[in-house]
Amino acid sequence: MSDAKQNELIALAKEAMSKAYVPYSHFTVGAAILTASGEQYSGCNVENASYPEGTCAEAGAIAAMVRDGQTQIREIYVMGKGEELVTPCGGCRQRIREFSSTDTMIHICGPEGIRKSLSINELLPFSFGPENLA
Repeated sequence: MSDAKQNELIALAKEAMSKAYVPYSHFTVGAAILTASGEQYSGCNVENASYPEGTCAEAGAIAAMVRDGQTQIREIYVMGKGEELVTPCGGCRQRIREFSSTDTMIHICGPEGIRKSLSINELLPFSFGPENLA
């Protein structure tokens, strides 16, 4: 992927992160998806008064992707602040897996850019997916 396209997706995740609704944790997360067909989607985390019930940024981006008829994630960028890597939670790892191939890459980002890149098999080894139900 070109640096320009990668920078565009990082900027999309950062913009999504800036829209997060987090009055309880104050911990913003943004996600941006590039589909196999080249479409882009983003999401931010959204909390509510029955904390910790809420929606993760990855789940929001995936929902937007599916609503638009897309079902294959080529790359996903997940961005959070702080010194530690902000990786997808367990539930989101499974959500990402549902729409992934072995080539899907997960890029863990901070506001400065990519901190670590992992394949879906590295992020969720020995995963359970649709083919297990065939």
